[in-house]
Order: sequence, then structure tokens, then C-alpha cells
Amino acid sequence: MMARRLAPIETVETTTEIAVSGVAAVCDLTGAMYLPDHRTLVVSDLHLEKGAAFARRGQLLPPYDTLATLRLLESVVARFQPATIISLGDNFHDRVGSALMPSVFREMILGLAGGREIVWINGNHDPDGTTALPGASMDEFSLSGLTFRHEPSLAHGKGEVAGHLHPSATVRRREKSVRRPCFATDGLRMVMPSFGVTTGGLDLRHKAFTGLFARTELIAHLLGRDRIYSVRFGNLLG
Repeated sequence: MMARRLAPIETVETTTEIAVSGVAAVCDLTGAMYLPDHRTLVVSDLHLEKGAAFARRGQLLPPYDTLATLRLLESVVARFQPATIISLGDNFHDRVGSALMPSVFREMILGLAGGREIVWINGNHDPDGTTALPGASMDEFSLSGLTFRHEPSLAHGKGEVAGHLHPSATVRRREKSVRRPCFATDGLRMVMPSFGVTTGGLDLRHKAFTGLFARTELIAHLLGRDRIYSVRFGNLLG
């Protein structure tokens, strides 16, 4: 599901500074986005307890996804030291994930919440919000002209920051096609990559993205192994 030729490259850094509807933002190699003027960290589609959700349905996956995702989140929080964390929905892989989550993971989230606000946006996997966790659950959250929601809306593009679609993009590198998760933005709207360690991706040329962006302005900020590659939509493979 992940990709690689990195065609006309505009940025080669572990972070990339951009703006979304005029608000300064830093795209991080982990898939998190930081808003420095507001000390706010944004992540999307954690899908915590995905392995446990599959196990409840009789399908076995390696049971390490929650620990790996939370450790990755801890590392990002330690670097940016945000005052607020916004998680853009599908925080848990199913409706009961937060209620049944083992206490060791609950303690990790409590540690992340120490001295900061957490906003849990409700997603299609977890529409009922979280159970017995710090922070507030809601369908949307607004900050400085930005609207944070789970699913992007064709009707509300300017200032929207959404997840759900797990964008990825395909490029060519050393005669190989490579697909990687990406931040997708045309400067007005941002669709975030999935932060969860066991989630897949949907190619940016898929019909689900139709109408969301001005393609002449659309840039995919691809998450490489050790850097971010920023590639214009017209230079992507499809």
C-alpha cells in the first residue's frame, strides 16, 4: 500500500512548513501536524485497539498496534510539547475499544494528557466518543478559522482539516513505483495521513478525493523513510 519514486521534489526535510487557510502548520514525518501559533498537535485515524477489535471477531492480528501507536504519539508530544492535542476521529477501531482498552494503555493516554487539553473528534469507527479517558469528544472543533472533523465535506473546503481517507500517493524512484502515506493540501484544505501504525492508505487519485482540492494547487507531502518529499499532484503517478 505504500509507495516510492520521488519525482520533482520541492522539499526534502523531516518536517515541512506550510499554511492551511492562512494558519501556519508543520507537517511531521510521523504523520502528525503541529500548529505552532496555537501550540496544537493534530493526528488522525489512530485506530487504537485494532488488533483487539479483530480478535473479538475471531481474526487474529499481532497485538502490538496500540502500544506502537501510543509510543509514536509520545515521541511527537515530547518533541513539540503541545498545549492541545486534536485527534481527528477513528481514534479507536470500534465502538467499544476505549471502554475495553487495557489499563496500561489508559495510563499512557493519561500521561499524554498531563497538563494539556485533548480533543477527540468522533469518527465513523467510534461515533459514540471515548469512555473514561481525559479530554472531550465532539463531532467538530474550531480553532482560528480552521474546522477539524473526521470526514472531509465537499460543502466546506476552506479551513477544513480532516482525516478518514488515509491519503497516499504514488511516485517513481529508481525505475520503481513507490506509494507512501501523505499529507494532502491545496492550501485551503488539509486531509491528514493516518497516524495508526497498522492502517493502510487510499491513493490521492482515487475517486473519493474528487472535488476536494484545486488540483493545480494540490501538493502531496509524502512520508518517506527518513524525510518528507513534497510533490505536486501533476507529478504523481496514477
